[in-house]
Amino acid sequence: MKESYFMIIVSYDISDDKKRRHFQKFIEKFGHRIQYSVYEIENSNRILDNVVTQIKNKFEKRFDESDSVLLFLLSSSCKVLKYGFSQHEDKDLFIVE
Repeated sequence: MKESYFMIIVSYDISDDKKRRHFQKFIEKFGHRIQYSVYEIENSNRILDNVVTQIKNKFEKRFDESDSVLLFLLSSSCKVLKYGFSQHEDKDLFIVE
């Protein structure tokens, strides 16, 4: 059985501007920026698996020796501590009809 995770932290350093913009636009569809080249993605396991698969299949072959992408797959047993401004980023969503 595959371990489930509840969040991915994506950190990247891509030297080519065009390649970096393409990767950034892709990541922004799924998560939000927490630092310049660091994104937090929270969603269903299906979405998270999709992100990992797309990075592996679509982007990995385009990376060269100067590029790096780190994915931190956090399981539900991980604890995330936030300080400073980042502690205020989590917002509850209320839908009023």
